[in-house]
Amino acid sequence: MSLAERDLKVIWHPYTQMKTAGMPIPIVRGEGAYLFDENGKKYIDAISSWWTNIHGHAHPYIAKKVGEQLLQLEHVIFAGFTHPKAIELAERLLAIIPNNQKKAFYSDNGSTAVEVAIKMCLQYWSNQGRTRTKMLAFKNAYHGDTFGAMAVSGRSAFTAPFDTLLFEVEFIDLPDADNIESLKSQISNLKSQLACFIFEPLIQGTAGMVMYEAQYLNELLAHCRKENVLSIADEVFTGFGRTGKPFATSHISEQPDIMCFSKGLTGGTMALGLTTCTEDIFNAFLSDDKLKTLFHGHSFTANPVACASALASMDLFLDPATAENMERIKNAHTQFGERVKNHPKIKTVRQIGTIIAMEWETGDNTSYFSSLRDRLYYYFLDAGIILRPLGNIIYILPPYCISNADLDYIYSKIEQALDEI
Repeated sequence: MSLAERDLKVIWHPYTQMKTAGMPIPIVRGEGAYLFDENGKKYIDAISSWWTNIHGHAHPYIAKKVGEQLLQLEHVIFAGFTHPKAIELAERLLAIIPNNQKKAFYSDNGSTAVEVAIKMCLQYWSNQGRTRTKMLAFKNAYHGDTFGAMAVSGRSAFTAPFDTLLFEVEFIDLPDADNIESLKSQISNLKSQLACFIFEPLIQGTAGMVMYEAQYLNELLAHCRKENVLSIADEVFTGFGRTGKPFATSHISEQPDIMCFSKGLTGGTMALGLTTCTEDIFNAFLSDDKLKTLFHGHSFTANPVACASALASMDLFLDPATAENMERIKNAHTQFGERVKNHPKIKTVRQIGTIIAMEWETGDNTSYFSSLRDRLYYYFLDAGIILRPLGNIIYILPPYCISNADLDYIYSKIEQALDEI
């Protein structure tokens, strides 16, 4: 029995209609930007394995640091105890994100980092005897699949079975020159009800790599601060260089009250979530009243091995060679975008940093469930490229170690697909 057959006997895969899905591809090895299946076929991981892998697969430096940590301390309860790697990671991360962020709270993935942020905001007001329970978020947002994170995500086919169970959220349009004043008015009208405003800074990934301008986000955050509305920057996807700067919030001068991290935090090596906040939010939980405690935790909170992985990833991220690679990828994307933007099958090309997205012209049929998505997906798989189109949106989001030759190959196959499909 093959690995794929064994898999189908026992495993239920994410985002997969198991009745109609094709056989899963057994991956047995990774190296740099490549993944290898059981038959030795090589795939270029052009989406960084769900946007997580920033330095390449099986990176020897990260593996070395993880191995060292496994032989020293694999795990310890994080209530009442601590360990060096958790302290060092919090110190080093807080040193490179907006300087109003003063405390770090560990969890174990992006969704839970968002859950922590939401609970911080709700209880921040509750601890002061004030009732603010409504959330503000962008339309078509995606913040995760646990219930709180799902609630602040846009309503869609993905949330439909649960919609009646999700808490109240006010969804607003992405800000631009035409609507910014209207959005400010909405916030002013709702301010006494709003626990917080949560946003994906500059780019909505799952919505189709939808991008918006930093200046209007900055204006919106300044208005939230003026109206005493807390803000949460969900940097789970955008963090660690994806937008061309260390963090998406590096593009703006206004500072969020809370930030969420995961994905690239460990270089894609293993699961880890982290939520940071201001001193003001932290102080709202300091009390002789134990009922004002933030009652949230995970069995694997601040797992030492995951923290060691994140510290190794940060070493690589802060290496000047990584910034050079990010710039190289950004420039290559820009040149490719210029080359294809006028193709009759391309509706728009969008780019920020190392992310480029192309919207395939399909008339009104832009659904995530469009048949074009599967045709494109398998077309690129056959060519040895892992691209996972979002409906009619093709995007490239590679590890920073990807070579120019591999980028050129991906670009050529996209141009070939434009001619053949």
